[in-house]
Amino acid sequence: MTMAEHGLPALATLFLWWFSTGLIIYLDGLRRETFRWTMLGATTLLLAALFGLHALAWNASAGGAWLGFLCGLLCWAWIEIAFLTGVITGPVRSAIPAGLRGWPRLKAAVGAILWHEIAILVLAGVILAITWGAPNQIGTWTFLAFWLMRLSAKLNLYLGVRNLSESFLPDHLRYLESFFARRPMNRLFPLSVLAGGAAFALLMAAALDPGASAHQAIGFTLLATLVALGLLEHAFMVLPIPADLLWRWGLASRPAAVPERPSPTHLS
Repeated sequence: MTMAEHGLPALATLFLWWFSTGLIIYLDGLRRETFRWTMLGATTLLLAALFGLHALAWNASAGGAWLGFLCGLLCWAWIEIAFLTGVITGPVRSAIPAGLRGWPRLKAAVGAILWHEIAILVLAGVILAITWGAPNQIGTWTFLAFWLMRLSAKLNLYLGVRNLSESFLPDHLRYLESFFARRPMNRLFPLSVLAGGAAFALLMAAALDPGASAHQAIGFTLLATLVALGLLEHAFMVLPIPADLLWRWGLASRPAAVPERPSPTHLS
């Protein structure tokens, strides 16, 4: 294991995960009149990232892995910002009654994020189309990894976990708290962790393969670290750990006091 191919990518992913999550939390906690500028900046970066993914698709070098990962991260950041600013959410924009159960609750929950999920599908389709058949798929897999981890997190919040993410919700999305359930554990959670652990093991095995190129070693290390951080986010859901302390600076833009209850992050 070398620092350039494994240590540095792992440390860079850790920093980007921490910093980008905190920055998004900070921006989405500002006054709503700032959101148009936030979305303008995010959309500019999205277009640049899509251009980069297309231009880098046939670049199977070490630099191609680094830049592809960054482009994939920027694409996902746009998805998160669009949701947390309230620009792209769903047709349901109000809280549900506390006693709602079964199909009515599920239908309302899907309605709360429907346009958001469709936007993810569309953007994923665009990314797949512009990188299809090319050797550099690191950016594509980065976006898909974020998607799968976020989907798992959403399902577990809906089914019930110990620590919810209400402290990171901006005021205009507080109604989403009504869709969360608080319980020690749900049946999906162990399967989510098992799947994430298997993905991490496979990616690390590929990264450490003696026959791996620099592109593969760096790219798979970046992805493996990203999945490991997704597993950490899942751990925050069930352990008594004040995860919001990691992003206290991001929560500083919120007008209200930071809730004491811990919760997981939003960028992966």
